[in-house]
Amino acid sequence: MKILSIAIPSYNSQDYMRNCIESLLPGGEDVEILIVDDGSKDDTARIADEYQEKYPTIVKAIHQPNGGHGEAVNAGVRNASGFFYKVVDSDDWVDPEAYRKVLDFLREAIKEEEPLDMLISNYVYEKQGAKHKKVIQYHSILPENRYFGWNEIGHFGPSQNILMHSVIYRTQLLRDCGFELPKHTFYVDNIFVFWPLPYVKKMYYLDVDFYRYFIGRDDQSVNEKVMMSRIDQQIRVNKIMIDIYSRHEGNFACEELKEYMLHYLGTISLVTSVLLLRMKTDEADNQRDDLWAYMEEKTPAACEKLKKSIFGKVSNSHGKLSRKITMGGYKIAQKWIGFN
Repeated sequence: MKILSIAIPSYNSQDYMRNCIESLLPGGEDVEILIVDDGSKDDTARIADEYQEKYPTIVKAIHQPNGGHGEAVNAGVRNASGFFYKVVDSDDWVDPEAYRKVLDFLREAIKEEEPLDMLISNYVYEKQGAKHKKVIQYHSILPENRYFGWNEIGHFGPSQNILMHSVIYRTQLLRDCGFELPKHTFYVDNIFVFWPLPYVKKMYYLDVDFYRYFIGRDDQSVNEKVMMSRIDQQIRVNKIMIDIYSRHEGNFACEELKEYMLHYLGTISLVTSVLLLRMKTDEADNQRDDLWAYMEEKTPAACEKLKKSIFGKVSNSHGKLSRKITMGGYKIAQKWIGFN
């Protein structure tokens, strides 16, 4: 069995996917690299096949009709043979030294009688043109150098959510919890992390700057204008996360897990609301009100708590004052998700 399956969702990625793949190849035979060609119209499929032919025991090319980023992640889970599962987007890459340390740890973790469910590591915003590379780390929040559970975590800061970039899940956990991302939808990275959290029992934090998250392309999904043009998909993801939280609200393993998931939900709701406010249309204002009404219907207690927090004060403001508050919220959201 491979230690780690790494899925690379790829759509029209010919210009940058080689850098991603090359950064993962040093994992050697411990790693399975699943290049998921999601119905690309450029040379992505050919490049995937080229690497499979050159590294047949490491690389597997998967070709499917276009289903969006989420369906590419789903295809990776379906085809994974590794004990653990990681997603690396085709325009991102991993740090070589941190990669070695991650694999060294996972090699030992497999031997544990009670399996590790989630490994957390740091990620770096590789923002184009930025002199200082922002590192998201968790050593002030999570125990180090030992396994731990949810009841041992601290309080997460505004920019410290556990994102797709920072997690490696146990593959079977994803399958057992019925995990599946929606097709033809952007911003599903948040669901990828959020959905399995209530099923996670055993965690470990490795304080290494592993994942390098590139930001800078004009067509990138986190480009502000692109996000506004796809606001319906951001809203869809937000509502799915509300549904997930609501589904577990009465049976969270502990208060710390409940608090963290509410914090994450509040972050995403703030980002959605800020984008809608900045669109400055009656339709967008109605969509924002509808989002919060949906949350109130699905989980009234969580909605009430969020409305009293910074998330709600920014997200539910109205009138002229709301525009000023929005700018403050926008700056916060910029730091949280790295708009370009």
